[in-house]
Amino acid sequence: MEIREGRHVVYALHAHLVFVTKYRRDVLSALAIRDLTAIFAKVCGDFGAELVECSGEDDHVHLLVTYPPTVTLSKLVNSLKGVSSRRLRDTRPEISGRYHQGVLWSPSYFVTSCGGAPLSVVAQYVRQQRENARPPRPEGRGF
Repeated sequence: MEIREGRHVVYALHAHLVFVTKYRRDVLSALAIRDLTAIFAKVCGDFGAELVECSGEDDHVHLLVTYPPTVTLSKLVNSLKGVSSRRLRDTRPEISGRYHQGVLWSPSYFVTSCGGAPLSVVAQYVRQQRENARPPRPEGRGF
């Protein structure tokens, strides 16, 4: 796992996103997904995020994104969906006629955090913090 650094933060934030086409219509060809990958990468870059992977099928796409803690995930998602819908309409006119009333994506999306240890391992680590603490410092010794 790659650890990134900001001015006052060290982080490793990854999200798995899934966007579904409106009414799960089979709109996305392999060429459309290729174009979407470039569009998504550009939008991520504008947010200081990185598109790690992107693929999909005719009715949905999966994205793996690394993002800094300054990014609000819902704003990134709104931008990814809005920009991709508009730009794909411009670059693939054969697809724009298949949008449902000019809308490519369903209003909902799936997101999950990913990477790192399983939650059960992290929960156990947090639970055991007091047990694993260093011995107390002598009185009057500061930090």
